[in-house]
Amino acid sequence: MNTRLATVLSVLLHPLLLPTYLFGTLILLVPELLGVSALGFPAQMSLLLLLFLNTFLAPSLLVFYFYRLGYIESLHLETLKDRRLPYLATLLIYTLSTYLFGWRFQPISELAPQIAVVLGCITFSLGVVALVSLSWKISAHATGMGGCLGALGGILTRFGDAALFYPLLVAVLLTGLLMSARLRLNAHTPGQIGAGLGVGLVVSIAGILLFF
Repeated sequence: MNTRLATVLSVLLHPLLLPTYLFGTLILLVPELLGVSALGFPAQMSLLLLLFLNTFLAPSLLVFYFYRLGYIESLHLETLKDRRLPYLATLLIYTLSTYLFGWRFQPISELAPQIAVVLGCITFSLGVVALVSLSWKISAHATGMGGCLGALGGILTRFGDAALFYPLLVAVLLTGLLMSARLRLNAHTPGQIGAGLGVGLVVSIAGILLFF
């Protein structure tokens, strides 16, 4: 894999974009399992947009704000020092989003509490990454992909909906490509990638099987 392809994969599969991909897949393929089948397609897309704003746009703008003010040296968050403040801020945003979707956004919180379960899994994984990143550069990309794999695999295992079989296979393929890309860019060691993947998988599968 060349460096350009590795960079493109790292951008397209950025950890902050993965929740949108995951929720988009669930809304389009298994809306009944997510609890949004009662909503029309425009309402479902509005819901996905709201999730995108909360899980990608808000934390991205905040990280850019930190960069412009000089609190972090690079938008790539390559050092442990650069990661601490953005990870903490993102964790707070995701925690608030989980609370809003779980208890405050009516009627979504009543119709689709499963959204808050998935967001809660993502938030908990992010909390682990933020804590570990105080002293070790665990891979957030790997954690995000592990979370997607765990969510898709957990829902498929629990409900047996064949509509998620091929998305799960695609996710497995993309995970392998992304892990190779991160190694190619010397962004992480194999141990850091393996640890991130493990965190995402374990948290997601446990959350789905216990609460979804």
